Amino acid sequence: MNDVNIDRPKAVHFGAGNIGRGFIGLILTKSGYDVCFVTRSQTKIEQFNLRKEYPITIANETKDRILVKNVEAVSTDDTLSVVKKIVDAKIITTALGVSNLPTIAENIALGIKARIIKNNKNPLHIIACENIIGASSKLKKYVYSYLPASMHEQASQFVAFPNAAVDRIVPVQYHKDPLEVTVEPYFEWVIESSQLQEKLPTIQDVQFVDSLDAYIERKLFTVNTAHCSAAYFGYLKGYSTIQEVMKDPQLSMEVQKVMNETGEMLIEKYDLDEQEHKRYIRKILHRFANPNLKDKIVRVGRSPLRKLSINDRLVKPTVQAYELGMDISNLTKAIAAALHFDYIKDPEAVKLNEELEKYDIHLVISKYLGIPKAHPIHEKVAAKYKEIKNRNLKVKTLS
Repeated sequence: MNDVNIDRPKAVHFGAGNIGRGFIGLILTKSGYDVCFVTRSQTKIEQFNLRKEYPITIANETKDRILVKNVEAVSTDDTLSVVKKIVDAKIITTALGVSNLPTIAENIALGIKARIIKNNKNPLHIIACENIIGASSKLKKYVYSYLPASMHEQASQFVAFPNAAVDRIVPVQYHKDPLEVTVEPYFEWVIESSQLQEKLPTIQDVQFVDSLDAYIERKLFTVNTAHCSAAYFGYLKGYSTIQEVMKDPQLSMEVQKVMNETGEMLIEKYDLDEQEHKRYIRKILHRFANPNLKDKIVRVGRSPLRKLSINDRLVKPTVQAYELGMDISNLTKAIAAALHFDYIKDPEAVKLNEELEKYDIHLVISKYLGIPKAHPIHEKVAAKYKEIKNRNLKVKTLS
């Protein structure tokens, strides 16, 4: 087993979930970093610190195994230890869900404050690897709210919050080993270079770009939009995994049609190469169908209210495509399907279903999707929602 080495650069990663272990932690250790995971899980902390390594299985035909070494962990609640790790770090990353970013901001601020007091002005890059546009920028606002105003200028001289786009499918899974994780072969990590203090020490397999907008929206509105569309279409048909959806020729085609609509918008907005984007779509469809993964529909479709919000993966590309005069019939169908996601173990799905039973569909679309009744998209979504509802009622009546 490898012990953490004083000569290697240090990374602090918030979140020891599947993406943290199966993607970010793996890439950082491959790039020569010692990685300290910050997590609430005492079981994982004990295992990290006992073994200093953990296994990853690649979901390909040969089930390749990788042993990730040079790792340790501290508790989120152990502020002193977290701050000490931040003082020595070259990079801080997160993969814990955008809603959890405010909960780690104070510890990061204390770490920056300690660096200033110790006159440690070595560049520190803080990268939030979350599924949202501008996640690092959001984290910066939370962190600076805890940092004394007198230190803001000093911090800006050595701390940077470059935004990033990340992509790797890691389904919910269960292993006897609490650190083991299975991931798909494909991954992408893109970092906005214009926001760097200076070029980062080499990070393997990471792409640095001047502007992230095209990469973020290409990923969100191709991968994430299509992924949740597959989940909502499949849920209505009674499937349990995305792989089952992709085996259904009709539903697979419906998912592809959603991607074609977002693709047309992205190609026009960012002047993307049309053939290259079509190849990207085919690659994503192949990833969704990976027979070596079992990606549960209820995982991919979870938190429908968040995914239906005005700036997220369903409504935002629909609005942009409409404003460009493009077809949105499949996107609005996906939105309508999402409105029927009533999985009883998902709090947002339960709330959505309660709101739909309590109020008129038009009120729900206005309140939660942010689409006013006067907007043409509103009626398109409402009509498709009612169409699905009526079809389901007929099925129940016949049965």
